[in-house]
Amino acid sequence: MSVSSNPAAPQQVEALLTLAGRLLNAGQPADAITPLRNAALLQPTNAMIQHDLGLACLEVGRISDAVAALQLAVASNPRYGDAHFRLGIALEKLGNMRGALAAYDRATQLLPSLTEAWFRAGALVYTLGQREAAIGCFRRASVTGGRSSFARLGKARALVIEDHNQEAEVVLREMLVADPKNAMAYDLLGSVLSELGRFDEARACFERTIAIAPMLAGSYYDLVRCRPVTSNDNGLLQDMQAALATPGLEAQQRLRLHLAIGKAAEDLGDYAVAMQHFDAADAVRRGSAPFDTAAFSTEVDRLIARCTPEFIARTPALGSDDATPVLIIGMPRSGTTLVEQIVSMHPEVGAGGELNFWNERGAAWHGSSVGDERQFIAKAAADYLGVLRAIAPMAARATDKMPFNFLWAGLIHLAFPKATIIHCRRAAVDTALSIHQTFFHPALAFPTGGAELVAYFQSYQKLIDHWRSVLPADRYIEVDYEELTRAPEPAIRRIIAACGLAWDDACLRPESNPRAVKTPSKWQTRQPIYRTSVARWRRYEPWLGPLRALVDDRPELDAGIS
Repeated sequence: MSVSSNPAAPQQVEALLTLAGRLLNAGQPADAITPLRNAALLQPTNAMIQHDLGLACLEVGRISDAVAALQLAVASNPRYGDAHFRLGIALEKLGNMRGALAAYDRATQLLPSLTEAWFRAGALVYTLGQREAAIGCFRRASVTGGRSSFARLGKARALVIEDHNQEAEVVLREMLVADPKNAMAYDLLGSVLSELGRFDEARACFERTIAIAPMLAGSYYDLVRCRPVTSNDNGLLQDMQAALATPGLEAQQRLRLHLAIGKAAEDLGDYAVAMQHFDAADAVRRGSAPFDTAAFSTEVDRLIARCTPEFIARTPALGSDDATPVLIIGMPRSGTTLVEQIVSMHPEVGAGGELNFWNERGAAWHGSSVGDERQFIAKAAADYLGVLRAIAPMAARATDKMPFNFLWAGLIHLAFPKATIIHCRRAAVDTALSIHQTFFHPALAFPTGGAELVAYFQSYQKLIDHWRSVLPADRYIEVDYEELTRAPEPAIRRIIAACGLAWDDACLRPESNPRAVKTPSKWQTRQPIYRTSVARWRRYEPWLGPLRALVDDRPELDAGIS
């Protein structure tokens, strides 16, 4: 730690910085904050002091204070790469993903070899659905970092995104030989193994993650999803409840931990405790990422007003005649993963997973003038086909199961009149309950409970009613989860026929699909089609709260289920 040439009280500042340095070296960042703050008051434009103050605040979880100090640091010295980097970390912890990305971008411009900044930027852009950009960032981390941990993690993350999970596993296991206490490597290895369906090995990795780094207690969320929790899991529920008391546990870790406890309690049949923790998780989410339901309703009304029957009738003149895309849309947790597993079992189909393409193009199309609409549609169609061909070069069809493409069904049909759009429906209260129990990254603007979720559902259903009325019935089909699980073969035959494919018996065995699965339903996708999730809201009936407003939605679908 050094002293600026600023003449303001140099001896006093030097004494304060010496004390702060001694406290930091002794592992006492909380105690170092006061002398650093006093030094910063004396020399407010000293970028190094503001940086060190911000870093100390960051280390003890005083995130807002860290952001304030680090913003002063970069304002005083815009070329201070490390300050931009730490500002990115602080903004990310606050849930300001766009601000964090801008800070990481500036840090890597100033310090191109800043491996961790490349890695963190990659993780963020992947969360935002920018697959190629994420791969690029992770590759830069790998190249700049040599054999460092973040370089190896970057290489593994790039391989995972590219669906080379086996290669990623090799990289991570080699890394753990060299660095056996790297919790992030164990956590990523656990994710890789669970995506491949190797749940016992994955579970052991998540256990190791938490043992090494208790601050990563959110990994319990992935651990309990490796299989149902049973009475033989001695002490697991108690361990998770104790982890809630971990000092300085970040909000997102706490949120995931509440969801993990809720999942375990549900598996053990204690639905009151389960809902208590699901509600607690939603409260954490609301505190960091509030959702404006009125604004969402307004945007839905604008979409309906724009996508009139006359607008949809223009598709033959504007769109591509390529039939490759199969869009699987609907509310999250409505059966979209199951349908993609079914369709991608067909030998002529490639699985794209959840692609963010139309969320980005749709926002541009909907939010402002795009100039020549014909040119915009043509470019969107060509770019989208490029994405699908990169994923499945030889496939006759390629799936995209981004649920939120329900917003852009009209635009997608305009670009691809021959594409198949499969809308997955599930009883609203069951869907909402499942959403309430699932972790969604804070970068995703989406409510997970309460009256907000009910209002979101109402807007979604209004928009879906519109698509049903204006889109051609042979291009837009609807699949009810309840019917699909009650009588799988007729429903599956209808899905495959709608995609314009010859029948293949493999589609009846989605649990045998060998592809890596990246959604929260990893364990469920490896099981034969089952009915136990139909009408599961009944177990939670006394504790539904505002979600009770959704109970009467299509009640005939759960008729006969106890």
